[in-house]
Amino acid sequence: MSQRPPAPPSLQELRKEIDAIDEAMHRLLMQRGDIIDRLIQVKQTQEVGSAFRPAREASMMRDIVQRHRGILPLDTVESIWRVIISTFTYVQAPFSVHADISVSEPAMRDSVRFHFGFTVPYVAHFSAQAAVEAVAKSKGDLALVSATSSRTPWWLELEADGAPKIIARMPFVERADHPAALPVFAISRVADSAVVTEVETFSVRVSGWNAEVARALSPLADIVAVPDTAFDGAALLVSVTSATSIDRIRAALIEAGASVRSTALVGSHATRYTVPPTGPKS
Repeated sequence: MSQRPPAPPSLQELRKEIDAIDEAMHRLLMQRGDIIDRLIQVKQTQEVGSAFRPAREASMMRDIVQRHRGILPLDTVESIWRVIISTFTYVQAPFSVHADISVSEPAMRDSVRFHFGFTVPYVAHFSAQAAVEAVAKSKGDLALVSATSSRTPWWLELEADGAPKIIARMPFVERADHPAALPVFAISRVADSAVVTEVETFSVRVSGWNAEVARALSPLADIVAVPDTAFDGAALLVSVTSATSIDRIRAALIEAGASVRSTALVGSHATRYTVPPTGPKS
């Protein structure tokens, strides 16, 4: 006589399993907090600059994306971990996020809340220049500015030694319907050992800038350009991947008829993770 298949679990049993998981997650978060408390005591938070660790954060996010599966949306997982990372960073060394809302206040606020939650103070500014200047005057604050357009060459403020630098580009996960899709650069001061240099960003000032020169550079790098009256040309923010180099960018500019007046490294960030059209593994 064949045995009857086991009865499916009841709703009460499944809810008990969920409650146990919720409690375990909460306990693990508190345990993480205990470790951060010990870390603070070891470090004594005497480091120059902020507590941001862009290279470590990028590695953590990449691991999370690659191992994710199941019905929980990847955006939710990304946001949860971003808020965990940001909040514990804030606990180590309090900081504020200075955001340029001139592009789109709702989109920028969504980006700040998605990546930093509600514990970290949010300070709105009406220009990228003002947000960058606020960070330059602080010890460890962070600025968020548009990564694709600008009215002024705010990145010139990042050229000097000791100035804040671009440390990240967000969102880390690229996909068409991302809930915080506004492309932004994060700017702050971090230790040299903490940066990630998969993509380097340069401030390039040129004369003879025109549409033909712009088209010549378009296949080589992501570029933000604004008029530069000092050189009767343009101030460029150029993002260079490992597939090219700043020397190649200079050569392309000269070949297209422009004159390169100056170049300066103003930051770097991790390569973004692009979710394929079919979505992450399930």
